This record gives sequence, structure tokens and C-alpha cells, in this order.
Amino acid sequence: MRMLAAFLALLALPASAAVRLDQLTLPPGFHIAVYSDQVPNAREIALGAKGTVFVGSNDAGKVYALTDSNGDGVADRVRVIASGLQLPVGVAFKDGDLYVSAVSRILVLRDIENHLDDPPAPAVVNGAFPTETHHGWKFIAFGPDGKLYVPIGAPCNVCDRGKAYAKITRMNADGSGLEDVAYGIRNSVGFDWQPGTGRLWFTSNGRDLMGDDMPSDTLNEVTRTGQHFGFPYCHQGDTLDPEFGKGKSCSDYRAPVLKLGAHVASLGMRFYTGHQFPARYRDAIIVAEHGSWNRTKKSGYRVMTVRLKGDKVLSYEPLITGFMKDEKAWGRPADVQMLPDGSLLVSDDLAGAVYRVTYDGT
Repeated sequence: MRMLAAFLALLALPASAAVRLDQLTLPPGFHIAVYSDQVPNAREIALGAKGTVFVGSNDAGKVYALTDSNGDGVADRVRVIASGLQLPVGVAFKDGDLYVSAVSRILVLRDIENHLDDPPAPAVVNGAFPTETHHGWKFIAFGPDGKLYVPIGAPCNVCDRGKAYAKITRMNADGSGLEDVAYGIRNSVGFDWQPGTGRLWFTSNGRDLMGDDMPSDTLNEVTRTGQHFGFPYCHQGDTLDPEFGKGKSCSDYRAPVLKLGAHVASLGMRFYTGHQFPARYRDAIIVAEHGSWNRTKKSGYRVMTVRLKGDKVLSYEPLITGFMKDEKAWGRPADVQMLPDGSLLVSDDLAGAVYRVTYDGT
């Protein structure tokens, strides 16, 4: 009951909280500023070919388009380009079109950057996804193969629905050719492809109700299609589920590359491929950790950097901390997205804002 009460209290928070950049800490030489504080429930970020920043949302039912017309690093206009959608968290841009996830449907707004003031009605690309809202909102992205990757989360805290749920799928841009990519993934709300290898990496949220420190969220690499990452039988690569793990072995499943911490709620992640940040950040993974809702002492509420050498982790270190103070959160990072100049956008669905991180070495 305590955990349920905590979750309900979190849902009752106001649509936006005051932005408190003065409480944030970044490594020396890094700076953070508000790109826009007019994006309620800001979640996934996608970039258009003409520089438009598209942002999905989890509670507002809206999709936003942010434009910085004078190039000063601050959005001077925020438009609502779609509304009345069901949890349109995910946005992905391809060939002039914006794709939006809305639980059971993938929608598309055609030629959107030429119609920001008169956006087209969203058209259904694929409407055959499950209707459950528990882990039903979706982070989406186009892979190097030109296909749209769409996760299907488990419709529960922990349950066994075979291969119908808890997986990542992909399909052609027109909605055809839907196929499974990987299984045993409770809920992935962030993924990207590693430069050089082209392999899919993803974050996954661990189950609840196993205590404050178990199991960990994970960072994972898909090395072949059809791999199983353990859920609901094995958690964090080494811990059998007390109910569904009976008769199973964790060695039968693909282990995570890195344990991110229990209940940190790892969401959006991207490989940093820009040149503005120091060289040690090149091809590192930047992860938004949304933060716990059911832990005695809060975890997450930060943006982290994972440095790699191939598939080996060299370090796991903070990039931005300070979204909570004295166990009270004012911000919750949800996604990260690099801009062409090498700066980094970070969405915050609690403060209803998007921030821009820059580096100048001073």
C-alpha cells in the first residue's frame, strides 16, 4: 500500500514544476540553459531536417514543435501540432514526416516542417499494437536499416505473456513487415545504435516489489535478432524471479552490459557523436534517468554518461545531477537528443521543459 500511495502521489503532481537550474551540477566546462519551459510533460525528442525540435508528451495528449528562428539556442516559438492523442510519448522523424506513438497506434504527420502552422491530421501507419496502457507508451526510433523500431512493454509489473509482450519490434515506414527483434524486455523507453558496429543498445526498466535495491535497471546490447534478455524469469542478468524463475537459469538469457541501479527509471538514451563535448564523450552513451517512485530513498533523477570501449564499459558517471533535493524532486529527465552543433537537449516531464547542455571548457 505504501508503494501504491507513493505512485498515486506522483501522478497528482502538477503538470509542471518550477525550473531550478541553479540546483543542477555538471562537470567543469559544461553549462545548462532552458531551451523552452513551455512543453508540459515533455518526453521523447526528435529533430527535423530543417531544425525543428519535436517533443512527445505523456499526459497532455499533445505533440509539440519547437523552433529557434534566430539560432541563439533558445526556442522562440512552441506550437502544438497534434492533440487529443493517447499518451503520444514517442516521436521519430524520417523523410519529412513525423511518426508518433499513441499506445496501440503508430501515426504519421506528413511533410510536417512545411505545415507547422497548419499541421495535417495524423494518419494511422499501424494500428495493431496492444491497447494496454500499463507500459503501453512507447519510445520509437528509426534504425540504420530504415525501419521503425517500436517496443511493446509488459502489461504488468511482472507476468508471463509469452512472446506477445516484453519485446522490441520493427516495421517498414509504411507499417508493413512488422517483426520481432528481441524478447524478455520488461519495458524499454530508450534505444540507439552504436556508431561503428550499428548494433542496437537499449535501456530497460526492472520490475517493482522486490525491495529498494533489487533488481537493477539495465543497459543492453542486441548482438543478433531473436535474443532473449530474461524477463520475467531472470532479472539484471543474475537474479531469478521469485515466482516466474522457478526451473529457469539466468545463463540461458542474454546478460546486460551494465546494471544502472535499482528503480532509477532509465529512459531515453543516445550515443553522443558530436564534437562540441570533450573527446572522452565521443561515442559514449548519454542516459536520462527519470527517477524512482517506489523506493524508500529516491534514486535516479539525473543524466548519466556511459563510456565504452567496444562493448566493454569503461565508466558510468554523472553528467547532470540536482533534479531533487532533500528527497523532493523538481525535475525528471526523460530523454536526450544531440543537436547538429554538438550541444545536447534534455527533456524534463515534471518541469515541463527542455534544456540545452553546452560545453566551452570554461
